[in-house]
Order: sequence, then structure tokens, then C-alpha cells
Amino acid sequence: MTASLLVNAPEITPDQLVFRHDVLRAGTAAQAGLLAAPVAAMRAIAESYLVPTADHPDHPAYAGATVLAARNGVVVQRFAVGDAVRYAAADAELPPEQRIPARVDTIYDLASISKLFTTIVVLQQVEKGRLDLDAPVAEHVPEFGKPRITVRHLLTHTSGLPAFLPFWSSYPTPETRLTAALATPVAAGTKPGAQYVYSDIGLIVLGVLAERVTGKGLAQAVHDGVTGPLAMRDTGFNPAPETRDRIAATEVEAYAGRGLVWGVVHDENAWSLGGVAGHAGVFSTVDDLAILCQTLLNGGAYRGTRILSERMVRAALVNYNEGIEDRFPDSDRGLGFELGKHSYMDAMASPVTFGHTGFTGTSVVIDPIAHSFLILLSNRVHPDRNWGTNTVARRALARTFAEAIPIGHGWHTAGKDNASLTLVGHLPRPAPIGAIASFLLWYDTEPRYDTAHIETSADGGASWRPLPMTLRAGHDGFTSDGSLTGYGGRKWWHVTAAVPAGTTDLRWSYRTDVSARGRGVHLDHVHVTGSGAPDMAADGWTFS
Repeated sequence: MTASLLVNAPEITPDQLVFRHDVLRAGTAAQAGLLAAPVAAMRAIAESYLVPTADHPDHPAYAGATVLAARNGVVVQRFAVGDAVRYAAADAELPPEQRIPARVDTIYDLASISKLFTTIVVLQQVEKGRLDLDAPVAEHVPEFGKPRITVRHLLTHTSGLPAFLPFWSSYPTPETRLTAALATPVAAGTKPGAQYVYSDIGLIVLGVLAERVTGKGLAQAVHDGVTGPLAMRDTGFNPAPETRDRIAATEVEAYAGRGLVWGVVHDENAWSLGGVAGHAGVFSTVDDLAILCQTLLNGGAYRGTRILSERMVRAALVNYNEGIEDRFPDSDRGLGFELGKHSYMDAMASPVTFGHTGFTGTSVVIDPIAHSFLILLSNRVHPDRNWGTNTVARRALARTFAEAIPIGHGWHTAGKDNASLTLVGHLPRPAPIGAIASFLLWYDTEPRYDTAHIETSADGGASWRPLPMTLRAGHDGFTSDGSLTGYGGRKWWHVTAAVPAGTTDLRWSYRTDVSARGRGVHLDHVHVTGSGAPDMAADGWTFS
């Protein structure tokens, strides 16, 4: 599908973000400036994925999950569903009396969300002047070699290193496994910065780099730099054995000789490295992660404790892969953080929305425009990773939470994937020469894949052609060829367009792909000079 031709289209950069100084507290949707109904619906949505669903038909999306959602520091949802421990084996459910229900304080294996903790430690060393983002990693880790690969390349996953290698089964000891990880060659034909491959190996290397620069083990560096200062008491590597009954079980890894993995890290490479690695190994709760999310929303500080400067937080949210995203559409990355990933952020996504997912079924989505965040921790690999990802649940919860932010009244598109929705306005009389259409428009779509179109017809709808238009909001303005996609500024635009003489109908259409969406398209106050307000006929649009 062809993207629209835009001039000065809406954009937002990290420099434009306004950091608040919110402190987390429980409250109502109204206190957070949210609509109550979508917030209330989140629990039922999470519960629905405890059994097979139309979008996840073969198995439940997870055995259990814990969810926390907040805006402006107000925690509006905090609940648990399902079981932290449900299965003894892939084909054997525990008797009900032996299961352990998920709780709001259940500790989950974060999997790749661990990468954010490694990232923060590395960025702290940059701020202290001990590291340069554009210096070769090999300056600090000589055995890494590869002198052209910088710290930035590893943080943005553009180094050329492969995604994964099974060090755990290929080498006999933690020492030989780590040596092999550091010595891993880049893929043939790659060039640092020229391609995107999400790489666990790159983060293993960053973990070693953090140790070399801080002079501490990674677990201690994470504690001293992040979890200790922020009083994240349930967060860290290798949780204490006495906390096992609070920990969600993960997979039955019979192939690795591990049986049911419960209370130790799920990732095989992290496990084989002693439970501590740059790419995986951190365990946490929703309450602890909420502190970290709010710290980042506040520009790096919480309750008077600062772990990153505002300047560094902004630098971490720049899309450094913008130059390669045409060839690698899923590559949008800041320093360690994923940016604008509609695949799981859905309608919370924007160019500066940031977060991460974890293989075990975890995710955090942080929207600095709305000052909101959503945490979903689950054990979707319990008992078997082959039961599928829980991304459909991630999307559904993010979409619903985003819809709690009021937009206004008027016509709006229904939330449907793989759809073509139309709203046709029939003019009471054909447009005269010099007619101008005007209307209010609010749009937010998945860039490139979901598009809005405005067209005219002079033959009662038998044929259509695009309607070029100008959009203005305050001092901002841009033009479009009649198509719109992506970030719409989260504002109402006043649209004007020269309507061809003889026009009988206007049509607004919204076309979506098979998954992931923004908030859609909203329309109000349509008028054509000399023709009046059109009569509307909706197919997939609703007026409210």
C-alpha cells in the first residue's frame, strides 16, 4: 500500500517531551483523566486469554498474568489472573489444589526486558565519562575484537552480530561459553550500522562491557545503579530460593535436562552463564517495574533519586535506525529501547513510545506523550514455548488502555483488523465552482500499513479520485495528497480542501492490515460551501 505524500507531516522528537515529577499512587480512571469503561474492561480482556481464543486458538495465551496500568502517576489497574504454576509437564496439569494462583506480587522472569537494565547501566557509564557511545567496544573488551563495532551499534542492534547461538549446549563451562560469545563473528556481508538484527549476543557483550567499566559483576552493577537506588526490592538476578512460591514457573525444558523451570532463569544461555547475563536473567514484579517506568517518564528521576539525566533519557529515545527502516521496517530503536512497535504497543504507539518485550511473555509499554505506561507480566512459556506468543493479549490490553484517553465526539472508525471502512457523505446539491470542504479530523494509524483516504465523486459514487487537502492546528500545518498514515499528532486538525465543481459525494475510508492498529480516524463538522452539510452513510464508522 502506498504511503501518503505529506509536506511537514506531524512529528514529535524526544526534545519535545515534557517530563513530570509524578509519584505512583492508586486512583480512579477519572483521577487519571481516563474513561472508566475501557479501564474496567482490561481485567476481562486479560482473563479471556486464559483459554484458547479466536486469535490464539490452539492453546491459552498464558497460564497466568499480572497487569499494571498507570497514567500521570495514578495506578488505575493492578490485578492478576490465572496461575503462576499450573503444569507439572507439557501434557500434565496439576490438580487444582496444587496450583499456585498468580498474584499482584508474583515475581516473573523478565527474559529480554533484562536488556533494559543492562542498557541503563551502560548509559550511566556514558554519563560518567567512562564510556563513549561511538568508541569501539574492543577498547574495553579486547577479546571481542571487531574494532569497527561501537557501543551504539550494540545498543541499536546494528552490529552485524547474529541473533542467537546455543552456547549453552555447544560449550562445557560458563567460561568457555562467554569466550565463545565474545568471539562470535559478524554475519558475512554485514557492515556496522547498515543492517538490523535483534541480537542476544550483542547484549551479552554489553553485559561484559558493563562489568569491565564498572569493575563490578553485572548483578551488582544493576543493583547499585538501578534497583538499589529505586528501592526495587523484588528485582534482580537469581532470586532467593525462599521466594520460589512467589515466582511464576516457566517451561518444562526436558531437552535441556532441566525439567520444570521454576525459580531460575528460563533462557538457556543465561542459565548456562550462571543466571546473570546482559540479555536475560532479571526477575521482577509489576510494582517494581512501575517504579522504573515512572522514573523514565519523569526523565530519569523518582522521589528525588536520579538514575539518568533528562538529557540521556531523551538521547535514549532517538530513533537511530531511521536511515535503515525502509529496508528493515521493524528496526526502530533508541539506545536499548524499542520505539513505536505497533506489533505489541498497538494504539499506545507513537514515534517516541518506548518499551520492550520478553520471550517468557512479558512486556512494558511507556507512552511519554500521554504520561502513561502498561506492564504485562505473564508466563506464556508455561509449560511449552510452542504454544505460541501472547502478543495478541499484549495488543488487546494496550489498545484498550489507549482507548481510555478521551478524543472527543463525532464519527469514528470501528476497531477492526483486515478491514476497509467507509463513510460516504452525499451532498444535498452538487458542489459549485470554488467550493471548499471543511471538517475536523483526528487520526492515528499504524504507519504504512493502515491508511486513511479522502476522495470525491462527481457521478454519485461510481468513480472516485483523491482530494488534496490542507490540515492546520494552531501554528502547525501540512498538506496531503488525500491519504494519511501514521502519527497524526494526537490532535484535532482543521481540514480544508478545494472541491471540484460538480462533486456529488465525499468519501472517507480507513483500511487496516491483519493486525495492530492505532486509534483510527475521527471526523466531525463536515461542511461544503455552496452545498451544505452532507448526508452520511456509514459502513464501519460510528457516530457518538
